[in-house]
Amino acid sequence: MNVSGPARTVFLAAQDDFGLWRDAARGLIQAGIAPDHVIWRLPGEHVGDLFAGSSVSEAGDALPQVAVDAPSPRVSRAFLDHAARAVLHADPGRFDLLYRLLWRLQSAPRLMEDRADPDVRRIDGLARAVGRDIHKMRAFVRFREVADAQGSNHYVAWFEPAHHILKANAAFFVRRFTTMRWSILTPLGALHWDGETLREGPPAQRADAPGADPAEDLWRTYYAAIFNPARLKVGAMVKEMPRRYWKNLPEAALIPELVATAQAREAAMVALGGNDAPPAPETLADLEAAVGACRRCAIGCNGTRAVAGEGPDRARVMIVGEQPGDCEERDGRPFIGPAGQVLRSCADAAGLDLASVRLTNAVRHFRFVARGKVRLHQNPSAREIDTCRWWLDAERRIVAPRLVLALGASAARAVLGRTVAVQKERGVFLPLDDGADLLITAHPSYLLRLGDKARAEEERRFTADLAMLARRIAG
Repeated sequence: MNVSGPARTVFLAAQDDFGLWRDAARGLIQAGIAPDHVIWRLPGEHVGDLFAGSSVSEAGDALPQVAVDAPSPRVSRAFLDHAARAVLHADPGRFDLLYRLLWRLQSAPRLMEDRADPDVRRIDGLARAVGRDIHKMRAFVRFREVADAQGSNHYVAWFEPAHHILKANAAFFVRRFTTMRWSILTPLGALHWDGETLREGPPAQRADAPGADPAEDLWRTYYAAIFNPARLKVGAMVKEMPRRYWKNLPEAALIPELVATAQAREAAMVALGGNDAPPAPETLADLEAAVGACRRCAIGCNGTRAVAGEGPDRARVMIVGEQPGDCEERDGRPFIGPAGQVLRSCADAAGLDLASVRLTNAVRHFRFVARGKVRLHQNPSAREIDTCRWWLDAERRIVAPRLVLALGASAARAVLGRTVAVQKERGVFLPLDDGADLLITAHPSYLLRLGDKARAEEERRFTADLAMLARRIAG
């Protein structure tokens, strides 16, 4: 029921104040206040005398009284998901839109399924725009090293978000750069992390951030090296890296020249037989640093840290897994989770000394889907494996193993560059182009998914494959 009377103004404490909007909207819905009788005001807006006489709510204290037995508003999960994103948009009418949709949902609970509805289309567009801005911030923030008053290292970045996404992205940067002391400055606010505590700060100006960093010369050299003119699609590149971000990206200064000379460079590659590959890292330390900064696929931008290989720098044997899991990503070491325990147990039974083996993965970041606080493993796609293959090839060149063990189809694809049927090709040594031999077997995580009887049989076969490798080493 629509309650008549003067418009009620709700003042929100912050541009992204979803909590206060939600609480106020719940009370207004329960009191039957229609959307055209509610005015949402954001910080910094001048109200003046236009709404004099309105019932003003500041922190919700002047909202209408709600009966104790008033039913709670009906709301769908789709609406909540969209609203949590849309509220971060810079559109000043977003809170009116959200309340209007919430009001309409009370009589049309399946409204969010109507993709032709103008309000549904609009909130979907706002949510998508915010999602893109969140992704751009994660991809295009560039830290520069400075020394603080105590002479300690501190990293400062400048970013200009299109929407109010700073706090929404805070957890991502804390997870990714936990061990660093850093600040992210923006015109809308700032974040400061001292290694233990995250603080918010006031809006900043570009002059508050440092200028060029000496390490950026190395990054620009690497970026120019991996820029492939044969794959250049300017429209797609600008869509993924809009020009508005270029002025704050050290590598972006190279883009106009790289684009202008792309045709000539591609012709040179053809003349050389396509061998104009970027220079590979010369040491494992260089490799680890470069992989940690890699953002060439979605996994590299998902907030997890890269997990480097472990073991002797010049190992005779390299074991390649699929990707780090939850335990590996948290500790930064390969094969320390449940699958790693299976590998170590079977290796002991097979007489294979893992202390002398280089352990690594086909994909260096953890691909997962969140279910509450649990991160569930997801298989990397063929494209992601192929993108990360360049790093595995570089590691193999540095370590120069004579024997390679691929655990599962993803690892085998990363080594061979093609789709592999593990059960058809396991148990035999395959020659590789660099003179090494490859042995393919199942991934130990496969054993963990089997029932007791099937697992016992597969564990026997897995141990037999490891014993074959041990015998080859001994021979």
